[in-house]
Amino acid sequence: MKWKKRRYGEETSYIPAGPFKIRLPFVHYRFEWPDYVQGLLMCAVDLGAITLLADHLGMPFDVALAVVILNGLLYLAHHLLGDPVIPGWITPAVPLLVLFVGQFPEGPDRVYALVAFQLTLGILSILLGMTGLASKVVRLVPNAIKSGIILGAGIGAVVSIFEVGGKFDLFPYTISICIGFAFYLLFSKSFGKLKMRNKVWVFIGNLGILPAILLAVFVAPIFGEAKWPDIQWGFSSPDFAALWSDYTVFGLGFPALTFFLSAIPAVFATYLVVFGDVLKTKALLSESDEVREDEKVDYNPNRAHLIFGGRNVIMSFIGPDITMCGPLWAAMQVVVVERFKNGKKAMNSFFGGAGSFRWGTNTGLFLLPVVSLVEPILGVALALTLLVQGYVSVRVGVMQAKSQRDLGIAGVVAAILVIKGAGMAFAAGILLCALLYGKDFFKGENDKTFTNHGEEEESKAS
Repeated sequence: MKWKKRRYGEETSYIPAGPFKIRLPFVHYRFEWPDYVQGLLMCAVDLGAITLLADHLGMPFDVALAVVILNGLLYLAHHLLGDPVIPGWITPAVPLLVLFVGQFPEGPDRVYALVAFQLTLGILSILLGMTGLASKVVRLVPNAIKSGIILGAGIGAVVSIFEVGGKFDLFPYTISICIGFAFYLLFSKSFGKLKMRNKVWVFIGNLGILPAILLAVFVAPIFGEAKWPDIQWGFSSPDFAALWSDYTVFGLGFPALTFFLSAIPAVFATYLVVFGDVLKTKALLSESDEVREDEKVDYNPNRAHLIFGGRNVIMSFIGPDITMCGPLWAAMQVVVVERFKNGKKAMNSFFGGAGSFRWGTNTGLFLLPVVSLVEPILGVALALTLLVQGYVSVRVGVMQAKSQRDLGIAGVVAAILVIKGAGMAFAAGILLCALLYGKDFFKGENDKTFTNHGEEEESKAS
């Protein structure tokens, strides 16, 4: 067990493999049972993707479960190859992809569009990872357009739930009660004070939206919006054969070039969101570095790009997924980082916590009692995920703007994005920035609207 031999301040042991650092459970890191058990429960969030795949691709439950399981297995690639993260969906960009594929009729054309999108996104990410150009590409996008894309993704997430025929129409009482509970746990000042008083509240808060999902298991049947779960024993039965014959290039053939060309604006918009997750990962790990000086945790954005880019390329062939393959599950990254900060006894290595969690979610996906427990309320689980993400995306999107003029442009870009898609939104953003900023197109302006607001808040607090 090489993990026991780590010296103070060094990285945990690994097998070098080019840009990757291979680490195996029990050999290079201690298996962390608390994180594994939490992963068993949190697989309920991963299962929310089944509803998206059923709604927009017409996938039967067992076929969609196969996609979720394949995606789950590829989550393991990150920590196994040296990327210290809890990977997840590209959640803020899900509405962008839904808008894009919705332009095509359900059936083979919609699958072709999804394959083209995910393959293009994967290739772009790999190229940027290999060349190290990721940050330079994002810097070329004016703040007003970045703000509009992220803002539009947030609004699109909320619209998708409340539009006619959306999930709110199916689960009005359940979603209202459970999203209120979720927002209280995640964003409430009063709950933040409770967490300072008792470790039980800290534990509940660290579970993210899982308590709200479990609450929905009881609330939905009480209000007659879903059946009581029929708990079944045994193992789940994903249908890989139907997946590969009806929803992949192996059965349908390769998409035409036109699908790839039409996907480019949506891919670029999605990449702006992805790059934000990369920056967020770096910031979270920097916080833990100050506390855990005994282990050096090496985060390399270029390596991360190669891994999540590769995941998207692979999934585009074997299981196209509307949730996509993202670099970070922010909520769970925070949970594992916070436990990592508690010291070496609590978590010997960050890779042990991240890896054990994802081994846990993968185990849960194969356990029929877990899958059957949440099956009746998967639509609610998806709605909660998108509404929470909508809240965060709107907040982050607004703060990307550096001036009132930026925010005005962003509002127009966001509205067009939700209604007409990424291509027209980018065109509108470019035109407005050219008209309003001229030679300062890339630079924009900073009128200190948000800076002054922050200074006022600080002065009030002091």
